[in-house]
Amino acid sequence: MRSLAELISDDRSAWAEIEAAVSGSPYAVELLPADPDRAAACLHRLQVGTTSWLGALVYGTGGLIVDGGWLRVLGSGHPRRRLADIHEVNASFEAAGLVVAQDILGGEFVWRQGESGRRPTIHYFAPDTLGWEDLTLGYTDWLFAMLAGAADQFYLSWRWPGWRDEVAACPLDAGIHTAPPLFTKEGRDLDSVSRRPVAMAELVSYKHDMADQLGA
Repeated sequence: MRSLAELISDDRSAWAEIEAAVSGSPYAVELLPADPDRAAACLHRLQVGTTSWLGALVYGTGGLIVDGGWLRVLGSGHPRRRLADIHEVNASFEAAGLVVAQDILGGEFVWRQGESGRRPTIHYFAPDTLGWEDLTLGYTDWLFAMLAGAADQFYLSWRWPGWRDEVAACPLDAGIHTAPPLFTKEGRDLDSVSRRPVAMAELVSYKHDMADQLGA
């Protein structure tokens, strides 16, 4: 295991690149401040250096809140804002890979080793299909794309009138549950379904349980 000093690189840190991507984003992006001790512990456990975007984000911020909270990119956590750190979220994750972000509808972005030893890519657990999609992008390329505007196209069919107000009112440890659920034919029209905030852990667990039951 590498020491904390070996993981932290001040002169080659990717943090400046992350800040530039955030400042150039068309979305409102909030960088939650990191607690130094908590951030150091998270980075050391993660064993990813700050020369990478993943390591720099975990060490430099409690998390990124993108587009009013629609997307939550995990960092070292922010208890006061009720955003878990990356290890807390992954403690209950049973599939392969590392959960690096969650969205308001219970979708999960997971950094997972590619097949046949290929480089790790971001895979998305989609709440409308209950299946996994390989986005074929590494962590840096995925996060840069989402911050640069790709989230609009990615979530185009899932936005409903007034969604911004509902998302802004949803705590960072919660997501929005829809009834009928998004993975049913009746639940595809998010403007007509019933929507309510539920604990994110509960929302994600429900979707994975349904995926198992339905053989998705």
